[in-house]
Amino acid sequence: MAGGVFLGQNKVRAGVYLNFVTIRSGAAAVGERGCAAVALPLKFGPEGLSKVEAGTDVRALFGYTANAPELLLLREAAKKAQTVLVYRLAGGEKASGTGGGLTITAKWGGSRGNDITVSVKPEGDLFRVETYLDGKKAESWLVSDMAALTGSDLVEFSGEGPLSEQAGIALSGGTDEEVNAESWNGYFKALETADLETLAVPTTDTEVKQAAVAFVKRMRETEGKMIQAVVENYPQADSEGIISVKNGVLLEDGTEITAADATAFVAGMTAGAQLNESNTYAVYTGAASVTERYLNSEIEEALQNGEWLFVPGKGGVIVEQDINSFTSFTAEKGAAFSKNRLVRVMDAVANDIRSLFEGSYLGQTGNSADGRSLFKAELCGYFAELEALGAIDGFDSREDIEVLPGEAADAVVVNLRICPVDSMEKLYLTVTVE
Repeated sequence: MAGGVFLGQNKVRAGVYLNFVTIRSGAAAVGERGCAAVALPLKFGPEGLSKVEAGTDVRALFGYTANAPELLLLREAAKKAQTVLVYRLAGGEKASGTGGGLTITAKWGGSRGNDITVSVKPEGDLFRVETYLDGKKAESWLVSDMAALTGSDLVEFSGEGPLSEQAGIALSGGTDEEVNAESWNGYFKALETADLETLAVPTTDTEVKQAAVAFVKRMRETEGKMIQAVVENYPQADSEGIISVKNGVLLEDGTEITAADATAFVAGMTAGAQLNESNTYAVYTGAASVTERYLNSEIEEALQNGEWLFVPGKGGVIVEQDINSFTSFTAEKGAAFSKNRLVRVMDAVANDIRSLFEGSYLGQTGNSADGRSLFKAELCGYFAELEALGAIDGFDSREDIEVLPGEAADAVVVNLRICPVDSMEKLYLTVTVE
């Protein structure tokens, strides 16, 4: 479905076109949040996107247990996100092995397949077939023949003839492809149709960061998909859709999380934050200290540049301010667009109204006074829900919204004014002593 921003009523495709502006100075449901994406150079697992939620068997997916170093950034994202979409950046050749007429091939390409072995042992009139990963038993079957060997998370079986005892068939020949620009382009392409709030771009490659900025800009402005990307040290993006992480942290176990690595945590934290929540002064879960400390003047400069940074606080590490990289404020697009809590509200309004219109009105309801009144009533109910959540304030259904016929017979125009609620962040205290 088409969507995006508009400057005039000149769109061709049916869809929802939105325009947010700030005031010049002088029943839709509130959608759920919590999905972040992260790209990893994994050595096993499906190519493309894999959904990871609480209870997902990541060993079956990626060939590593949840606490393995290879899944560090998945763990960081999952600290705050409800769902993590993991994208495998590059595949590889599959490992394989043979023994006694039985051929075993790793389910996925990559060098991790070289760590798999398979044993076949007689057990009465049957055979016990077991797969091992890094020498630890992973799977087991009790079968009479090769045809019964199905359902493995790690390997695929083939061959002819009866089974025979095999002490250990070691797989080999698995290789890893190199991650390149095309790998990252595949990541962005896969996310075009995925449902998510944020994506992490854990790399220092400037060209990849530029590609991420272009992707998010296209999604927000052309496709009407309001997402944010988290990159490291790229405040020149100057966009409410891009969060630029300046520094990293040291975890309690001594693991160093670079600024690039920290994009995974920030993406998860941003996706997991609700419309009435700010991440300002929020704790980096499991962090003991920061990798780079800054003077007060340096912190102020970073904030003015639109940089997200971590500072010591609350016995560990906290977020200095929940901001994005947007700094080129104008009369029509003010400082509110630099605050992620407010952007979350505006993005939710865009996504939720689009969902309501496409699901219940587009092509289904007449563009009559009654049809527009019904649409307005549902929108008013939606904004009442946002106000009850503390996401917006002071909404007046008589003064702050109008639903009008557009220039074309099939066009509807919604003019809306909302006041997103920010969090208390600055206290100016004057004490008079007599």
